[in-house]
Amino acid sequence: MPNIFSRYATPFTTGLFLVSLISGIALFFHTGTAAFREMHEWLSMVLILPFVLHVWKNWRPFLAYFKRLPMALSLGVCLVAGLAFAWPAITGTATGAAGNPAFAMINVVAGGTPAQVAPLLGRGEADVIAALKLAGFTVADATTPLSAIAAASEKDTMALMATLAALKSK
Repeated sequence: MPNIFSRYATPFTTGLFLVSLISGIALFFHTGTAAFREMHEWLSMVLILPFVLHVWKNWRPFLAYFKRLPMALSLGVCLVAGLAFAWPAITGTATGAAGNPAFAMINVVAGGTPAQVAPLLGRGEADVIAALKLAGFTVADATTPLSAIAAASEKDTMALMATLAALKSK
């Protein structure tokens, strides 16, 4: 390993881990989300490089850990903990409030009809139907759910939402 990598692998691993730790704690407690989310995601990705360099630098001692029970036990516990959190999403059995709330609201709005959504946009149902037809959506009537209109038109629900958002901004 080149000397410069050897000299900086552990300090960068430590520094970026601390950034990830502090930003992760802030995100967990929903404090400063706007300031910490991108920092946490990107710098945690950057952490991969010094981590790999650190492991490379300390390869022999690292391998020695695998000869004893604590490493296998720790990795097993971490795997089980990760699966416990991911299992409901993997199996489709997740319940309750999960995921991005903005996408949850999109699904709520998409479940509504043009007549129900029109007041949210400050428009009449005829305006909503006309805008959807102009954008190429097949609108049966004002009582058809927006998600069904998107599906019948063979278009994405997000394209329908973009049409509605444009209608709101006019």
